[in-house]
Amino acid sequence: MRAAVQHRYGPPSVLESSEVGLPLPGRRDVLVQVGAASVHPGDYFVMTGEPYVVRLVFGFRRPRHGIPGRDLAGVVAAVGKDVTALRPGDEVFGWSTAGTLAEYARVPADNLVSVPANLSVVDAAAVPTSAMTALQALRDIANVRPGQTVLVTGASGGVGSFAVQIAKAFGAEVTGVCSPRNVDLVRSLGADHVVDYTRTDFTRTGKRYDVILDNVEAQPLAAVRRALTPTGTLIPNSGRGGRWLGPLGRIAKARVLSGFTRQRLRPFTSVGKRQDLLTLADLLTTGQVTPVIDRTYPLDEAADALRYVAAGHTRGKVVVTV
Repeated sequence: MRAAVQHRYGPPSVLESSEVGLPLPGRRDVLVQVGAASVHPGDYFVMTGEPYVVRLVFGFRRPRHGIPGRDLAGVVAAVGKDVTALRPGDEVFGWSTAGTLAEYARVPADNLVSVPANLSVVDAAAVPTSAMTALQALRDIANVRPGQTVLVTGASGGVGSFAVQIAKAFGAEVTGVCSPRNVDLVRSLGADHVVDYTRTDFTRTGKRYDVILDNVEAQPLAAVRRALTPTGTLIPNSGRGGRWLGPLGRIAKARVLSGFTRQRLRPFTSVGKRQDLLTLADLLTTGQVTPVIDRTYPLDEAADALRYVAAGHTRGKVVVTV
């Protein structure tokens, strides 16, 4: 099969389109013929091996899995002997830790659910990691309730575009922060208010929010806290930091500060959960959430897709088609 492969850490130029062996599904795995796979900043960090802390998980000297990518949608080609819920021909979407930028991917059956009938495989591939991050941040960490005020920075990005829609589905009053070119997009996602960050600093308007999901790290924690209610929740879902520890310094600072204030500063790491993917499938089926696709690239141009994501100006999601 064809796949985007890397044999060492480095910039997108380390990726090459190669012929590799077909992965074999284990007893509880599914072999998926990939129709599309989305990419996000986390894929870029794993590809480059920076910050270096990621190498503790993905391989110290070289990537443990030579095929990058996590999210995918496609058709079941074969199933392991213990898999009963899926069968060949089913259209599915989900995530895999064994690499998805390839014609086929081995995926644990529990990481997959059926593609909603109103979604294309490109739309479905855009969902898993970014939408689950938004869902878990707003529902599990912030416990967003109807009538609360929620502010989302990076509202036009991968996580942000889902977060605006999910917060609205939860009944919140939503404010999105974005660049001038994305104001109309964020408003179309359902945001009640849109802040153009080139004209307005949301930390200095005097407006306070019950929940802030900060996907950008354009402001210091102290500044963002000014826009938070006295008992509000701030979720710092960003931070590049240095080459060694990346965002860990910002995360540690948030956790320490949280012990000295009534405000809740709650950095977190999203975890893939099949039940959450089913929840998202329901929101997608009812039209309460719609993926925003910025660009698509063919598999042979996967390096360009990751290069574009790394620039940090995507409108929604970037998807590689296979």
